[in-house]
Amino acid sequence: MGRTAARAIAVTLLAGAALSACSTDEGSDDGNGGGDPVVVEITFEGGEVTPNGDRVEVGAGEPIDLVVTADEPGTIHLHSTPEQEFSYEEGTETFEIQIDRPGVVEVESHELDQVIVQLEVR
Repeated sequence: MGRTAARAIAVTLLAGAALSACSTDEGSDDGNGGGDPVVVEITFEGGEVTPNGDRVEVGAGEPIDLVVTADEPGTIHLHSTPEQEFSYEEGTETFEIQIDRPGVVEVESHELDQVIVQLEVR
């Protein structure tokens, strides 16, 4: 019984540590923009864009900053529910978004007919 009791204590301690870790994570981002945003840098230059179809994981309701640097004006389109579109000027602009529904949301340029990034919302 000594081993069984020791295992039970170890399992209890590990479970408590795991729950504490979860609660710390949830406390840093309560879904209302309380945590640091995920920053996605998007660069338009010479008729090309980077990133080019990369996938970025984000949490549902987590704040996301799309930082767009461009050498000419344009728009980006998010295939989210509801769909969103952002116009940007030459220079650097930040668009603050959050997506509440899990799934994959494509961010694309209609001018370039290209997927820029896929936001994998979990």
